[in-house]
Amino acid sequence: MRNTEYFKERKVLVVGLARSGVAAANLLFDLGSDVGVTDNQDNTITRANAKLLKTNRIKLELGSHCETNIRNAELLVVSPGVPNNAPPVLIADKLQIPVISEIELGWMLCPGIVIAVTGSGGKTTVTTLIGKVIEASGGKSFVCGNIGKPFTSEVAKIQPQDFVILEISSFQLERIKDFKPKIAVMLNLSKNHLDRHADMQEYLDAKKRIFMNQDSLDYLVLNSEDPVIKGLAKEAKSKVVFFSQSQDLNPNQAAVAAVAGLLGIGKGVCDKVFAEFKGLEHRMEFVREAGGVRFINDSKATLAESCIWAIKNIPSKVILIAGGKDKGVDYRVILDAARDKVKKVIVIGEAREKIKSALSGDLLIEEAGTLPEAVRNAYRDALKGDYVLLSPMCSSFDMFSDYEERGRVFKEAVIALPADKS
Repeated sequence: MRNTEYFKERKVLVVGLARSGVAAANLLFDLGSDVGVTDNQDNTITRANAKLLKTNRIKLELGSHCETNIRNAELLVVSPGVPNNAPPVLIADKLQIPVISEIELGWMLCPGIVIAVTGSGGKTTVTTLIGKVIEASGGKSFVCGNIGKPFTSEVAKIQPQDFVILEISSFQLERIKDFKPKIAVMLNLSKNHLDRHADMQEYLDAKKRIFMNQDSLDYLVLNSEDPVIKGLAKEAKSKVVFFSQSQDLNPNQAAVAAVAGLLGIGKGVCDKVFAEFKGLEHRMEFVREAGGVRFINDSKATLAESCIWAIKNIPSKVILIAGGKDKGVDYRVILDAARDKVKKVIVIGEAREKIKSALSGDLLIEEAGTLPEAVRNAYRDALKGDYVLLSPMCSSFDMFSDYEERGRVFKEAVIALPADKS
């Protein structure tokens, strides 16, 4: 790893005890830092995560943020879920204590070749496929970031010749400083995360940070079919490469092929990887058929655009389960795809009233108190040949720890259904 001496005996406070916070704290302890962790939540999730800290020498604070601990820190490392207006961040900014993201921490230490992928949708698939293409060509890749494995949990294993493929959210980009990927990929932009960003311009500005430190030796891969993304070419100091879907490649595959071309990886390798790729868990994942009804887990779909894609790619009538924590999504955009395809929408979570208000009058709406209840009600109303689709259009944090837990709960509820409706 690079720059390890910088962290030795340095007082570092990690803010947020989700996966990336745990990984960052453990790594910093290994580097010899004087580490503390603070999280304003004291619940079953944070207490379980606290058990993943490798030593009780990592000072832990749950349920509050002690100002003295913040004032004594020389550096704050913030998890993606910690907004810029969180008290520890505001105090640190006022005192001019440096605040960086977990991604920036990983970057400071990483000796490998970094490829970073961002966008409103498709990040996980593209990030995964780039890793598979590199592996298929004989290279070694580490796929991490917002995809599930924190960057800081992998960085100690990375060698200079290895590739690191990072899925990067706008939240993770807000607090980068020197982060500079060799290849940055921007897939698309749609209305998202307006529960955290003030407006679309602020959201875009956060996304653009992915290439802000690049120079003429780096590459920026942009979607030529998204006018906003295409227009970013004029702001780049790096070499710009465009991608677009074709008769043979969907947009995600086209982005992967563009990156592969920059790495000297041939079309044949990409074609083989695409043909063998069976999809991702929680992304249009077939769970089970029961009573002639098929169940699809699309828990990763936190955008209306993802829901539209799912509806269009299901060959029969759909009962849609949607809802969760609202992200400022315009739910009415699904209507053109849903009117002739969706028999009913069962809404759950904090956003259920907003979704109900947006879609009532055009679609039949029903409310459910829990996701398992929604699954049971959908099965009750579905006819043989119908599909039940979980495609929430919302984040999971009102009811679940993440989209993966939401997907697992959905699958468990589906598996518990009787095989015969009669």
